[in-house]
Amino acid sequence: MDTIDHVLIVDDDRGIRELIAGYLEKNGMRVSLAANGRQMRAVLEQGAPDLIVLDLMMPGEDGLVLCRELRAGKFRTVPVLMLTARNEEADRILGLEMGADDYLPKPFAVRELLARIRAVLRRARMLPPGMQVTETAQMLGFGDWRLDTTARHLLDPEGTMVALSGAEYRLLRVFLDHPQRVLTRDQLLNLTQGRQADQFDRSIDLMVSRLRQRLRDVAREPRYIKTLRSEGYVFSAAVQFIGDQA
Repeated sequence: MDTIDHVLIVDDDRGIRELIAGYLEKNGMRVSLAANGRQMRAVLEQGAPDLIVLDLMMPGEDGLVLCRELRAGKFRTVPVLMLTARNEEADRILGLEMGADDYLPKPFAVRELLARIRAVLRRARMLPPGMQVTETAQMLGFGDWRLDTTARHLLDPEGTMVALSGAEYRLLRVFLDHPQRVLTRDQLLNLTQGRQADQFDRSIDLMVSRLRQRLRDVAREPRYIKTLRSEGYVFSAAVQFIGDQA
């Protein structure tokens, strides 16, 4: 029997909460509702949902504050789909920088929201399509860093765990499985998010910037992720399959 997906909707607009909840429930999902950060935390105390739909513009603690909190705590791997009140690039950039996995501007069709939710859940539960991964390799090494592909933990040169969001993990995994190979922005977006880029889509650039911060990689003199103007990105470090060693 298939597991029912549990979606937490955090939005201060009661009408929108109920509209989304009704549609998702009709399509076989379990839904929890929260009007603010306090109610969101109360739901999370009962267990992690499969995905959180989070409104950006809310009074008090807005979506950016709550997304940052989620990414810094034990729910950092729970996918977040951000709802933005305006179709402005600045809103989308802020949401992605805070760790959102995807975004959808208001007003939106609930059918499109359902499609986005399913796509994000699908990406979160499987490796990106087309990736060739050695099944026995549980630890990948590059430079002084290691990635535990079983626990999805990134370990820095001192052996300290560095938290990664789901989107950051998928992007790093794509790079590690395709080292010394130029990957265009369209390829990276398709491999990590399963969709094509819009004309002004900067989500991959933002994800790369976030990943560089995690790796302490300086964009001007990168050790790991190099930018090739008008082409894309290349992971320049050698990658070692360490197997099941700790």
